Amino acid sequence: MRLSTLLRWRGLVNPRLAVAGVNARALGLLALAQLAIGAAAIFARFALTAAGPLSVSALRMAIAAVPVVALAAWRGRYTAGDPPTEHRLRWAGLALAVHFASWIASLQHASVAVSTLLVCSTPVFTEGWTFARTRRTRPLVLASLALALLGVAIVAGAPSRRETPLGIGLALCGAAAMAAYLHLVRASDSRYTTLAVVGRTYPIAAVTLAGAALVVHDGFPAPAATAAWGGILAMALVSQLFGHTAINAAVRLLSPTFVALTTLLEPLIAAAAAAFVFGEQPAPFTAAGAVLILIAIALAIRAESPNSA
Repeated sequence: MRLSTLLRWRGLVNPRLAVAGVNARALGLLALAQLAIGAAAIFARFALTAAGPLSVSALRMAIAAVPVVALAAWRGRYTAGDPPTEHRLRWAGLALAVHFASWIASLQHASVAVSTLLVCSTPVFTEGWTFARTRRTRPLVLASLALALLGVAIVAGAPSRRETPLGIGLALCGAAAMAAYLHLVRASDSRYTTLAVVGRTYPIAAVTLAGAALVVHDGFPAPAATAAWGGILAMALVSQLFGHTAINAAVRLLSPTFVALTTLLEPLIAAAAAAFVFGEQPAPFTAAGAVLILIAIALAIRAESPNSA
């Protein structure tokens, strides 16, 4: 049984409520994935209380990779396959490592609001890459990108004086790396299941991040640091093992730009979770920004339909 099959729930989304031509189960799976990933910012706050960004990223990936690799080996997903896809997935694993290392490191050099805003610019990179390859523009996608970025800017609020060129550069690097990852996974041979893909990319990312953490002496949390370990485990099991694995399944059925665009929900989810967990008040005009993001995603769903122009 494929991992994507295990991730399906009957009745999760009524197909008649979905836009014609768009996979309703993929949409439902993607929505739940964004909830899990959006909570990662809360988990990261706890994790970073006793560890550095590289070690947090490495432990997140390593813990998530263990059950994935075990299941992939048991299901025979490491048998000889398509050489170009194997090569592509090795690069995808490196891109995933760069994404997490860059994004988490950017939080030390820029405000959370601006870092989140910039790392959520992934759909700009995915659509730019699509245009570079096809030389074709999609008006609905361009409109959704503009609305979504405006909405995220409103939610994030005005930048503080904490911003540095390094922090801004790291956040943009994280966005570009995730765009590369989505395109590389999307281009995988169709015979590779979701389990086969993440069974390769997760351990590559974990090993890469662990090596980087050791080189720069980025400390791992002490065994007694329960809050940090709780945050790391939550990121690994909820945000990574479920959230990112579900995105890998969704991107096989939906375009990379659309999948990337839905990540713009993450600042909203993180803000709502922070208000509930830490009592943080949402930024002004958050509701207005949320409405714009939801409209943008609705336009993107419309653009995803093969019947749209």
